[in-house]
Amino acid sequence: MQSRPEPLLDELYRELILDHYKRPRNHSIPANAQVRAEGYNPVCGDEVDMGIIFDGDTVADLGLAGRGCSISQASGSMMSELVKGKSVAEIRRLTDEFKTMLTNPEQGVPEDLGDLEALQGVGKFAVRVKCATLAWHTLADGIEQHERGDGVVTHEEA
Repeated sequence: MQSRPEPLLDELYRELILDHYKRPRNHSIPANAQVRAEGYNPVCGDEVDMGIIFDGDTVADLGLAGRGCSISQASGSMMSELVKGKSVAEIRRLTDEFKTMLTNPEQGVPEDLGDLEALQGVGKFAVRVKCATLAWHTLADGIEQHERGDGVVTHEEA
């Protein structure tokens, strides 16, 4: 675990968040998504629509669309880069680490969260934690749908 650098890198973190907000990664839902999940934060109006493609127990691809504040959109963008190609077990571990980073900053930042470290400061503002975790909750819902066998998109041309 790393400790969060103080003001020296705060500007870099702001720039990273704005970059992911202005140029979100994986910002289109795959046409052949097996699962679709939607997330909504009624407090601030953030929305996430996610499509996921699984290869067995692995998230082979995912894309998301939505609208909302820079925190929710940047977190979704960073998350999408991090979890592609990872197993469901790895994603659950990363989700727990991310939530812990936001709610217990004294524990430091796990190195495997990558750019998501830029969002650690969000933990100071409880209402913003919901923004940062919206895409993560949506992904968890999509994984649960997949495990239950729900949400499978089947399209047949007539």
